Amino acid sequence: MSETYDFLFKFLVIGNAGTGKSCLLHQFIEKKFKDDSNHTIGVEFGSKIINVGGKYVKLQIWDTAGQERFRSVRRSYYRGAAGALLVYDITSQETYNALTNWLTDARMLGSQNIVIILCGNKKDLDTDREVTFLEASRFAQENELMFLETSALTGENVEEAFVQCARKILNKIESGELDPERVGAGIQYGDAALRQLRSPRRAQAPSAQECGC
Repeated sequence: MSETYDFLFKFLVIGNAGTGKSCLLHQFIEKKFKDDSNHTIGVEFGSKIINVGGKYVKLQIWDTAGQERFRSVRRSYYRGAAGALLVYDITSQETYNALTNWLTDARMLGSQNIVIILCGNKKDLDTDREVTFLEASRFAQENELMFLETSALTGENVEEAFVQCARKILNKIESGELDPERVGAGIQYGDAALRQLRSPRRAQAPSAQECGC
């Protein structure tokens, strides 16, 4: 795929250490499991262009370290994020219990209309499950989040998580709730022609004012 795209979105992958965030990112970009994964130190980065309803969207994705000691480093990357995958491990109640703190940070520090999808990762380890689908589904509903269970190992629902999040952001752009030209929104036009097509009224505004003199 060429590097031309209609929109650019800034994404985050957030959640406790050991939930498989880096593996999710690797599976999404490389379509394979990262079996030598260590804990992220600071922040890692990846990008990919996806087709969402006929629009090409480039995702710039920041994979943040889950350890508490990296919190101050991590927080600086939240600024202007349009979307986020909030990840917990279905085999670890502890990672699920920490979701509220992560969600608070994302909504306080990300863009005003940040779109968040809750991802219960390690779906392939269902026999070791500590967090039920219903419990997480209720949390998502109460906090107005989308929700999927994913497996970075098998790839199940990994691409779908990013696509669903991107689709909701596109819907907000089309409804006028999000403006790609607003600083700090975490979204930008990728194609200059699309920008001109989207804002013909702005270009005509000066002449309309002159006619009223």
